[in-house]
Amino acid sequence: MTWHVSEEDLRAYARAELAAPLLWSADTHLAACARCRAVLAEVSEPLDAAWARLDAELDAPRPGLFEALLLRLGVADHTARLLAATPVLRRSWLASVVLLLMTTLGVVYTADSPTLFLALAPLLPLAGVALSYGPALDPTYEMAVVSPVHGFRLLMIRTVAVLTTALGLNGLATLALPDYGLRALAWLLPALALTATGLALTPRFGPVLAPALVGGGWAALIAVADAVADGGPLAPFTAAGQGAAAAVTALAAGLLYLARDRFDVFHRSAV
Repeated sequence: MTWHVSEEDLRAYARAELAAPLLWSADTHLAACARCRAVLAEVSEPLDAAWARLDAELDAPRPGLFEALLLRLGVADHTARLLAATPVLRRSWLASVVLLLMTTLGVVYTADSPTLFLALAPLLPLAGVALSYGPALDPTYEMAVVSPVHGFRLLMIRTVAVLTTALGLNGLATLALPDYGLRALAWLLPALALTATGLALTPRFGPVLAPALVGGGWAALIAVADAVADGGPLAPFTAAGQGAAAAVTALAAGLLYLARDRFDVFHRSAV
């Protein structure tokens, strides 16, 4: 026998990529040629390795709708998985936020004043970020601890996702208050200020106490402002109050950046 199947064709045969009529010739030849069968055994993927690869593909988690959408938008697969695993992005949380906003809007229309909505809306992003991070509230926290992800980066990824969702819902609720014009958007800067302050205090007080203190401080500020308003707009929603909120946001963002490495220490020691 002077003709043998080339190694390139044997590799294609092993991958089931060899087309007819070469496939038929290879089948016939291999049945009678021990040398080519030996070469085929060398170039073929070992059976155990093939089964292991098949098991890995079968056991790989299937991306959900949200994760698949992120992947289609060009988000890296590991970042998409972290975003999809953000515990606050659940239908129950979103439904409760929508219900709360609808109830608040109903009260606003009844009282003909946006004050309640303006006071409540900044707390929703703060609560969302608090619920998306930390050992007490995050069911995937232990997995995040052992993953090679910077604690600050993980926090920022989830914060952006939660802020986008919460601010989007608040924005939709704002559209239901067209009669109040730009006053209905006065919640935006306080929301950013509260969220940034809560994050900046997290390394010192933890992911539960820090937002609780910030939320309590906001509630106290609203109560004091309401007591001295004498029927006028509350101080946090005036031009001076909006400027103060912007300054607090910038200051808190700077402190958060300076303390970014402390999130790794907190991230590891909290377990």
